[in-house]
Amino acid sequence: MMVRDGAAGAGSGGRVPPSVIGISRSERRDADRGRAALEFGSDAAAALDLLDLLELAWHDSHGDVTPPAHVVQDVWVVAEGDLGRLASASRLAVVDWRDLRLAADEVRSRLTERA
Repeated sequence: MMVRDGAAGAGSGGRVPPSVIGISRSERRDADRGRAALEFGSDAAAALDLLDLLELAWHDSHGDVTPPAHVVQDVWVVAEGDLGRLASASRLAVVDWRDLRLAADEVRSRLTERA
């Protein structure tokens, strides 16, 4: 297979613009560190590891580098600070994110009723 001269990322020295790349997995992990500490306490590192696995699985299943922000938000909501629920929500996100959305909406509804 032949690669066009000058194609970005094809060894041509051309740089892919940051707007195309987005942010790295480690930058996303750093951004989530505070929330993980707040919701998972001493298990924050394990929660971040599960989110890393979610990204890897999402990429393998859907071809995108990372799940959409609304999917990740739904995972956080369904987890409710529990590692087991985080693992289950992450799996559900990859298998069928629409079912995850329904589960997140149920949690949100329950939390709204309490308030």
